Amino acid sequence: MNKLIKILSVIALSLFSIVNVNAAEKWDMPMAYSATNFHSQTGVMFADAVRIATGGEVDITVHPGGSLFKGNEIKKAIQTGQAPIGERILSAHQNESQIFGADSIPFLATSYKDSDKLWKHLRPVLEKELDEQGLVLLYGIPWPAQGLYFKKEVNSIADSKGVKFRSYNNATARLAELMGMLPVQVEAAELSQALATGVAESFVSSGSTGYDRKVWEHLTHFYEVNAWLPRNYVFVNKKAWNKLSKENQNIIRGVAMMTEAAGTARSEQLSGWYINQLAANGMKVQVAEGQLRADLESIGKTMSDEWIKGAGSKGKKIVDAYLADK
Repeated sequence: MNKLIKILSVIALSLFSIVNVNAAEKWDMPMAYSATNFHSQTGVMFADAVRIATGGEVDITVHPGGSLFKGNEIKKAIQTGQAPIGERILSAHQNESQIFGADSIPFLATSYKDSDKLWKHLRPVLEKELDEQGLVLLYGIPWPAQGLYFKKEVNSIADSKGVKFRSYNNATARLAELMGMLPVQVEAAELSQALATGVAESFVSSGSTGYDRKVWEHLTHFYEVNAWLPRNYVFVNKKAWNKLSKENQNIIRGVAMMTEAAGTARSEQLSGWYINQLAANGMKVQVAEGQLRADLESIGKTMSDEWIKGAGSKGKKIVDAYLADK
């Protein structure tokens, strides 16, 4: 995180000299994940850099862990002006448009390099979609690749049938259905309680979530699947954005660009460390292989076909451009 601080400080201080000090715009920034999560820590670094770079004219206070608004409330809160800026996992809004779920197509983009390429083709389409909703996209940072958590050994989807599975978006709910599990919508801030009370017995997520929530207290197995790298994105209410001077808008976009690069590098740096921490705390960590891998790839093909069909020509254009870029 020290490297991230240095990068954002450099961009912030280099921009500071062009700003005159005026009355501050005080913005609250709700975030869904715990204060110790790297996304939340990156949000704080972004807020600090914006404050410095604008000479205090834009003062952002981060509220992690769903403390201001729960995860599933954040986007609506920004759209309605209850808060001017916020962060949410992109694919949580796939029920609004298939485009929001492009980063959660199983086995499409399974590395950081490919995730960035997909984002390059998705971003302009997403910016237009958000603009129509009264929102301005600032930056997006991927989670480490997704794996499966269980409280027992699973060698095929036959072993997962009937298991209560925590879902957080359309893709994870559909994955549960195709694996014969029972999807239960649970926000990240409520995951520990859900596992402790038996509301959920399994989930798909990165090593980051498992580490943050100390899931080894309730679960025993983690299967490395590298299914996809979902992305969190930070967005602003367009009316609040338009109140800012052009100078401050440009500064914030510059800081956002640096934050995206630094946050993505941090995510990749931590990805292996999180997996090691799961093992160090007693979980059996292994690569999904054999029948389990074959079953998951078959399910991935089904989900990919369904996504492209639902997204229509707009979605197909994104995927085709990404595949041509690989």
